[in-house]
Amino acid sequence: MQLRLLSASEVQIALPMHKAIETARVAFAALSTGKVDMPLRSSVATNKGVTFTMPAYRHGAPMVAVKMVSAYKENPRIGLPVINAIVIVLDADTGLPKALMDGNALTAIRTGAGGGLAADLLARRSASVVALFGAGTQARAQLQGVMAVRSIEHVNLISRTRCSAQKLADEIRSQPDAPTVTVMETSRQAVTDADIVITATTSPTPVFDGEDLKPGTHITGVGSYTPQMQEIDAITVKRATVVVDSRAACLAEAGDIIISGARIDAELGEIVNGDKPGRRFEHQLTFFKSVGIAIQDAVAAEAVVHTAQEQSLGRIVTL
Repeated sequence: MQLRLLSASEVQIALPMHKAIETARVAFAALSTGKVDMPLRSSVATNKGVTFTMPAYRHGAPMVAVKMVSAYKENPRIGLPVINAIVIVLDADTGLPKALMDGNALTAIRTGAGGGLAADLLARRSASVVALFGAGTQARAQLQGVMAVRSIEHVNLISRTRCSAQKLADEIRSQPDAPTVTVMETSRQAVTDADIVITATTSPTPVFDGEDLKPGTHITGVGSYTPQMQEIDAITVKRATVVVDSRAACLAEAGDIIISGARIDAELGEIVNGDKPGRRFEHQLTFFKSVGIAIQDAVAAEAVVHTAQEQSLGRIVTL
């Protein structure tokens, strides 16, 4: 049995953002038409953390994927990340393992791609100013996703610590054709002139006031992931057309939706498939909530394996 091992850097090479957005389009379209087998994630807890197993298969696809994600809050004390993940890809015809890859890199890219796809379908074509809340891996990926579909000229950046915000600002400025970046002191400063607002924090309470949003703003929320966390306030949710990655997942896990008692207008896949409208008018406020779903990992991982085979990426081991 031969297995291709792919590092984080190799996953990033194999799945540039523009390609990742197309995998997201395929994944969400399949989900919203019922062409997906995606069992509920299972978990195993130890005295220090928990490990989740998330399998998924798109009907007719040549590969199946299973992601394993561990969350251990005390890891930073010993110099390790809180979240660690791997993805294993199996041949759909034989069940034989084909590849094992870094799951942290894949998760960041595919989640950023979901936000990029949402912005492509929901943000105004003229959108050029982004308010970015957060300065971690997911904030970076979300900004990359938006920049892949819109001509972003300016980023209003705000984070819990000014040091982390300044570090990300310097990274953004160092990129080719980079937008200008301003590190903001208050959330109101960040959002009042923004065309797109991205929240990628771990805050359990709203990070901005929905009354400060200008008409026509698109918001993407990816930070809150439990029923008790509410990164986006009820004012925003009730003003906006609400689009989610998965109705079932968001109604079970997303405090932004649950606490606000929000009405979900569409799944992203329904807009991709033409079953529901995207942006209908210039001043429409739109909100995309993502909690992340396993089919995104499966379709993205399949694309990584194809490219890795074509470009001879990774290392082949015999088990």
